[in-house]
Amino acid sequence: MGGAGERPHPARPPGAGRAPRLGGPGRPLPETLLWNLIAPSGGYTPDFVTPPPAGLSADLARELAGLRATPAALIREHLDLIGPDLPPPVRELHADPARGLARLADEISSYWAAAIAPDWPRMCALLDAEVQRRARRLAEGGSAALLNDLHPQVSWQAGLLAIDQPHCAAPDVPHGTGLVLIPSVFVWPSVLTVTAGPIPQLAYPARGVATLWERSSRSAEPLVALLGRGRAALLQELVAPLSTTELSRRTGLTPGGVSQHLTTLRAAGLVVTHRQGRSLLNTRTEVAEALLAASS
Repeated sequence: MGGAGERPHPARPPGAGRAPRLGGPGRPLPETLLWNLIAPSGGYTPDFVTPPPAGLSADLARELAGLRATPAALIREHLDLIGPDLPPPVRELHADPARGLARLADEISSYWAAAIAPDWPRMCALLDAEVQRRARRLAEGGSAALLNDLHPQVSWQAGLLAIDQPHCAAPDVPHGTGLVLIPSVFVWPSVLTVTAGPIPQLAYPARGVATLWERSSRSAEPLVALLGRGRAALLQELVAPLSTTELSRRTGLTPGGVSQHLTTLRAAGLVVTHRQGRSLLNTRTEVAEALLAASS
């Protein structure tokens, strides 16, 4: 779900080519409540639209249930921050929060089905890899290393977290409540701060989001000479975490051949594999990234 300052990645915005479906019959997208809450360029998007996640795994039904339960007073408080000139759908939400939230939840669900769901497995794989990467960074270097490596607008010095973000209602001192870090494929090129709920949230661009919709264009010949054509092809495809089945589909190699090559790449420290639900996803390591950069 969207928030203040979020911009879809310009290479291929979610829902590209599917926009006519998003508003539903008789309701163009610009007339929806969802559009009027999140579309104003450079403005404030009410924080209640992005409630804090209830767990590590995304669950739309659970999030929409939380959205529908938002107190009316909080909704009006956040809407008042937009200003006095509210668009008609937003005025209706202000006047009748319960009815407006039901409409908003339905619109989010429709938008999800049309614009996000077809691409969600790929997005989810990239985000899962980002969580794993940041967890390792935290374990190796602590909070300072994690936060100072997060984004140019975020810094941690002498116990003070500074976020250069124009629309931030978070208290200067969160009284030890902590901070929820949320990698996103939509927050680009800035970061997003959200204060809906007891714990402030900071959404930031996940690493690799710029390559989410791209196929590798670099020459494979240096890698082929070093690793062989099959293993070089696999490394080039792993711009985002992928399963053995997906790698087989993309490269034309048999699943058995992909598995053999991945075993060799893991032994060489070029690929790591982790479980996400029932899937095993393969990700390039930093060593592999350096190798690819040197050979391009």
